[in-house]
Amino acid sequence: MREYLLTLCITAAVTYLLTGPVRKFAIVAGAMPAVRARDVHREPTPRLGGIAMFFGLCAGLLVADHLTNLSEVFAESNEPRALLSGAALIWLIGVLDDKFEIDALIKLGGQMIAAGVMVMQGLTILWLPIPGVGIVALTQWQGTLLTVALVVITINAVNFVDGLDGLAAGMVCIASCAFFMYAYRLWYSYGIEAAAPATLFAAVLMGMCLGFLPHNMHPARIFMGDSGSMMIGLVLAAGAISITGQVDPDVMNLYPRTTVYSMVPVYIPLLMPLTIIAIPAADLVLAIVRRTWRGQSPFAADRGHLHHRLLEVGHSHSRAVLIMYFWSAVIAFGTLAYTVNEASMWIVLAIAMLSGVGLFLLLLPRFTPRAPRWAERFVPPRYRRRAAVQAAAEPVADWTPSLNGATAIGARAQEAERSPAGARR
Repeated sequence: MREYLLTLCITAAVTYLLTGPVRKFAIVAGAMPAVRARDVHREPTPRLGGIAMFFGLCAGLLVADHLTNLSEVFAESNEPRALLSGAALIWLIGVLDDKFEIDALIKLGGQMIAAGVMVMQGLTILWLPIPGVGIVALTQWQGTLLTVALVVITINAVNFVDGLDGLAAGMVCIASCAFFMYAYRLWYSYGIEAAAPATLFAAVLMGMCLGFLPHNMHPARIFMGDSGSMMIGLVLAAGAISITGQVDPDVMNLYPRTTVYSMVPVYIPLLMPLTIIAIPAADLVLAIVRRTWRGQSPFAADRGHLHHRLLEVGHSHSRAVLIMYFWSAVIAFGTLAYTVNEASMWIVLAIAMLSGVGLFLLLLPRFTPRAPRWAERFVPPRYRRRAAVQAAAEPVADWTPSLNGATAIGARAQEAERSPAGARR
């Protein structure tokens, strides 16, 4: 675990430290397009944040290759090299798109080529555990097509959800955290060596997202762009492919039913990768159906994504992001809890209660949470009570001159004298 934490911290530190210089480079290079009609931000913001994330990925894999235990992953498996090759290719395509706005079909072709590069180096699905059927072995062509399809779907799902500050990075970080806990349990607790690459991929992905999030939270100073969103989608898909198609299901059956087989059902490796991208995948499907129903191209951009609808309902930018975080965590960690505990009824009840809390939050779009006074120094100004009181008092001061005939300066002075009493109330 210490080596995984070190890899995660190195990846996060490199990503965080490089994001500032990358932002300046993006401004100089002109990778800061004008605000479009479908955009939520109000000022032009530089892209190319994926550059810092890619170098964080390289740093994490480089450090892991020189650690005692993790070096065995590179010696016994070619999957880390396959991941790096595919990530480098998709990253180059994303950089070109962030700068020159390349065609959507060209990006789709590049995604398929990147997936094919990983398949050629051994990162592919060999079999599928299907409930009620058992283990289904795949031919080479079936495994290749299924792997490419999963990579392309995951990349575009993450790319579609990247519409609000910090949304894609946060959701992928939550998903990779749940996936890391699941893969690490398979590898360390039960000695399934084939789960080690997926565990490493999840740790590096968490570091990339955590290192980039401080620069990307609302109001964002830089966007990851397609160079970042497509790359983290590919890394997420690579971990899912590794744990689904590479871990031999027969290894689980060798253990007593009271241990692995009952606690980690054979179909969970298939279910877990699907749940971690449940919300982005749902957004992707709804977008394709919506656009084709209107007679548009599935790649035509619009303002009908889930996060756009949350804003239309009345949620603030930060609140919409937190709601998406909440649902991602409920789905991902709910599935993870089911793999750990046999008492599934309690888990179902807990998920139902959390879903009720989420629905309740959705029905309160204009409710703004306020932090207690002792925690005001640790939260943004918009969550502080005194700032809210002052903001509510300013419109009153602007109307005072027209009602009383006083000057604006005098009105503000009178309002400033009354503000302490109002704050105490």
